[in-house]
Amino acid sequence: MKNKRISFVVSPELEMELKAIPDTKYYRDISEFLEDAVKALMGVRRDLRVAVACALYEKREISLGRAMEIAGVDIERMKEILVERRIKLRRGAETVEEMEEELS
Repeated sequence: MKNKRISFVVSPELEMELKAIPDTKYYRDISEFLEDAVKALMGVRRDLRVAVACALYEKREISLGRAMEIAGVDIERMKEILVERRIKLRRGAETVEEMEEELS
């Protein structure tokens, strides 16, 4: 998958800090730092991982198998979460084999 450019607005203080990231030699550039920061945040915020998984599943951008991988739960719990959030479960191409294939 090809990397994509996104833009966002930050405060002047955060902009100054982000611009200093490459000078620290911890990261080669701001993009590498932001990718690591987002992964770290997602790693400690289960609620955020679940919310992201649900949003992507609801928009049909990912399968149930990928949603459970992002959320860090098993298939039955993912289904429960989707039902609790009133997100319609899709039928059809959601076999165990297809989910395992996506996870590998």
